[in-house]
Amino acid sequence: MRLSWFNVTSLTLGFAFLYLPMVILVIYSFNESKLVTVWAGFSTRWYGELFSNEAFLDAAWVTLKVAVVSSSFATVLGTMAAYVLVRGGRFMGRTLFSGMIYAPLVMPEVITGLSLLLLFIGIGLDRGVLTVVLAHTTFSMCYVSVVVSSRLMTFDRSLEEAALDLGCSPWDAFRLVTLPIIAPAVISGWLLAFTLSLDDLVIASFTTGPSATTLPIKIFSAVRLGVSPEINALSTIMIGLVTIGVLTASLATKRNALRQKKDAQAAARAA
Repeated sequence: MRLSWFNVTSLTLGFAFLYLPMVILVIYSFNESKLVTVWAGFSTRWYGELFSNEAFLDAAWVTLKVAVVSSSFATVLGTMAAYVLVRGGRFMGRTLFSGMIYAPLVMPEVITGLSLLLLFIGIGLDRGVLTVVLAHTTFSMCYVSVVVSSRLMTFDRSLEEAALDLGCSPWDAFRLVTLPIIAPAVISGWLLAFTLSLDDLVIASFTTGPSATTLPIKIFSAVRLGVSPEINALSTIMIGLVTIGVLTASLATKRNALRQKKDAQAAARAA
């Protein structure tokens, strides 16, 4: 398809709208001036001050810890829910079960956060890292379920049946056959849950406590008093980490696709 001037202009404006603010943010993170809107020369002083800021470092550690734990729980629970939805057939309460799984996808985060807050208060659970982990697991497992269930729907069940005919138990067939094949979807679900946890502000603000301030909450509190160059430096680091993660995942996916293609060609030649 030939690119017309309209398509090129639309793409240019679209990418500029999405990424130009990030480029400006990265440039001004190396600004010497304390005023974020006045360029005073190139400097990395704000990165040094950022790494000496204990408040930001503590918030980053809490956020990373919550994201890893909650995304792991969400991946396990979401995979189990997807397996039940796809392989469970028709059972009593299936409609209610699927509705409860997909409800957080369309539920406003304010409602979810407030509901979880009332739940934690009702059962007498002190707010902290545990409550944030539970909250993030609750709303992110549905995203994992959607990703994994879409892969299970296109899965060739004859592979499982062959494993069962060869003497595998249902658990061994799932562990040795099904799980390795759907592993890219499971990993994608984990990365999605991890990203959602890192980015969450609304639900965490309802369920967190004084001892568990996450990085988005810390950034939001600091920005309300004015944007500092340290915020630009921190945002640049986060952009860099996300970029590295996306490139790594893309290269791994491409390498896996090439390996599967080579295996298929080798099997065709052997046949």
